[in-house]
Amino acid sequence: MRVCREEIISALNAPDFTEYFKKADAMRREAVGDIVHLRAIIEFSNHCFRNCAYCGLNCKNKSLKRYRMEPEEIISCGKEACSAGYKTLVLQSGEDKFYTKEIIGQIVQELTSCGVTVTLSCGERTDDEYAYWRDCGAKRYLLKHETADSNLYADLHPGYTLSERLSCLEAIKKLGYETGSGFMIGLPGECAESIADNIILLDKLDCDMAGIGPFIPHPETEMRNHKAGSVTITQKAVSLIRILRPHMNLPATTALGVRNKEAYTEAFSRGANVLMKKVTPAKYRSLYEIYPTEIKIADIRDERASLCEFIKSLGRIPE
Repeated sequence: MRVCREEIISALNAPDFTEYFKKADAMRREAVGDIVHLRAIIEFSNHCFRNCAYCGLNCKNKSLKRYRMEPEEIISCGKEACSAGYKTLVLQSGEDKFYTKEIIGQIVQELTSCGVTVTLSCGERTDDEYAYWRDCGAKRYLLKHETADSNLYADLHPGYTLSERLSCLEAIKKLGYETGSGFMIGLPGECAESIADNIILLDKLDCDMAGIGPFIPHPETEMRNHKAGSVTITQKAVSLIRILRPHMNLPATTALGVRNKEAYTEAFSRGANVLMKKVTPAKYRSLYEIYPTEIKIADIRDERASLCEFIKSLGRIPE
């Protein structure tokens, strides 16, 4: 479908969005069915050399206790999640060059040998690294662009540029990964036009996945006093992306659930078809804090069983 900026802006400014929500749900059902894909996330390192203005993992946050999981720990955690029924593992970290091409490649090979699909989310790396991990068996790569405004991107990511980020995304797509990006709702200067530009960029990149969540301020960041992003606008953006790109995988993001649990549930009737669940070991989970959130620890199998019941209660099918 041709993406028209003016039509997106008009929809975002509509006084009543009800029909768009209904259309998004109908298109979700027609394009990808009633299945909700459950993804297990392992946050294997909270080290990061970048100083992103919104992220609690930023390198200047001296109050954060840092950790790195050993490769054997990551593999063991992944196998446990696999045995609990998860079919996709997301290996996520801060930008941490401690994990070399070979280390991550070995982890990917070990986990894919168990029959699970591996998604990587390790930030900006070289084309050679992306190609190596693909050859080791990684199928998907997540790298959010956060904002389509190059000036704002530079302000939020000191020392880095949007063009560098987009070059990585283009390389990932060219290598044959299922490519994921996404953006935050509620960044400085946000308006319908800026949201439309983010949506258009996702389309231009030909993304297969997109995570859209509200900004949540963290006390150890430069944006500690900035207002949190709107859950309603987040829902609108997810619905419009579903309408414009019917086959895209769209999660109800964790950030949306932190801001408003009801809105999180509503997301599944407004275009979302993916649920992400942290399975990071208990001793590390509270230390991976991009934004403040309540941490609940339970057995991986029990957590997945509860998720399945939640999805079934919505009339959907967990997978």
